[in-house]
Amino acid sequence: MLPIDSVTRQPGEGGAAGHRPSPAAPLAMRAVLDTNTVLDWLVFADEAARAVGTAIAQRRLRWLATTAMLAELQAVLARPLPPRWQPARELALTIDFAQLACLCAEPALDPRHPICRDASDQKFIDLALQQSPTVLLTRDRALLALRRKAAALGVEVATAAAWRPRLDALAAQHAGLETAADP
Repeated sequence: MLPIDSVTRQPGEGGAAGHRPSPAAPLAMRAVLDTNTVLDWLVFADEAARAVGTAIAQRRLRWLATTAMLAELQAVLARPLPPRWQPARELALTIDFAQLACLCAEPALDPRHPICRDASDQKFIDLALQQSPTVLLTRDRALLALRRKAAALGVEVATAAAWRPRLDALAAQHAGLETAADP
């Protein structure tokens, strides 16, 4: 089940949940999400990944992605899953990810970037490094193995679960800003 109703509505649908989210605040933290993190959020209902999704939907976290990353996500979502996950997968297929993610140019090859032992995941570390400072949220072991090298270049590589306290702090900070803005 998706954590946020507004993500599943198409633009222009009625109701408060159907409104278009406001643009991200200039100080919103930025994150690159690998495909499995997005699947954990939208299909598998992992609590930590859902917190990431909520932060994205509320524009407290800016999701950075490229066209290739979103195409990979769509291709993975097009594959059938066991019956228990099918409804969530089908619902995720209706989401316009370009409305949730900040589209970035494909990163240029940079010899200073650490090399991921899984070539198909290189795009995630490259984008995170190109957009540094940022965080790369993943549970992929090949990407997690790059933590130290990425940190030296200004990128934190972490799982959604390990990053959950940071998300909770962002939520508290956001709630405090909203309260201060109320008359």
